[in-house]
Amino acid sequence: MVNDRQSLDLTTFARPSGDKAVEWRIADRPVPYPDSLAAMDARVAAIADGAAPELVWLLEHPPLYTSGTSGKAGDLLDPRFPTFQSGRGGQVTYHGPGQRVAYVMLDLKRRRPDVRAYVASLEEWIIRTLAAFNVRGERREDRVGVWVKRPDKGPGFEDKIAAIGVRLRRWVSFHGIAINVEPDLSHFQAIVPCGVIDPRYGVTSLVDLGLPVTMADVDIALRQAFSEVFGDTAARLPEATL
Repeated sequence: MVNDRQSLDLTTFARPSGDKAVEWRIADRPVPYPDSLAAMDARVAAIADGAAPELVWLLEHPPLYTSGTSGKAGDLLDPRFPTFQSGRGGQVTYHGPGQRVAYVMLDLKRRRPDVRAYVASLEEWIIRTLAAFNVRGERREDRVGVWVKRPDKGPGFEDKIAAIGVRLRRWVSFHGIAINVEPDLSHFQAIVPCGVIDPRYGVTSLVDLGLPVTMADVDIALRQAFSEVFGDTAARLPEATL
């Protein structure tokens, strides 16, 4: 069966001609989750009002769980860290050190006002980023996120390596993606990650796959792949008020 998300024309998400390049910020320390929500709220409003350019914000969080709009209380099996209601789409997931979170604030009204196509473009961004490390990430029509096959675990086994959760306000996107670089994977055992209960489907990371990849390596790959899918980014800016 053809994956509809895969067949979408992603070139229509390119930055409109004449617009400022997307800003690119990298946090130099873990950002508390409430602080990230407040910062995104403010920046999204500014983008919608035409008072600020689009932004990609790369960061890590301290250990925590977040629950999206489809989250279920039963998915929190034995949470060992604080849990936050996020307002994004999706279910329950873990964030923490060793995981690269990318919060993406783009004006979809100017690019392409299509949520489904936007999610497909985020998947493509992740897949191209993973390809820089010779990892084949794949979409699944019935499971959001990006997956890698694990034949070493058995026939039909797959692990999720990246999660996606988005929200729109006035057609400006926020929240975004999370790629597992080297997080403590045991923290996912305290939840039902993204509501997936099939024992054939687990969670992995680049380091778990045997790749000695650093966060800086991933950031370089993310930026290159982002430019290919969404258009040019501005020079890296120091951490500051969003």
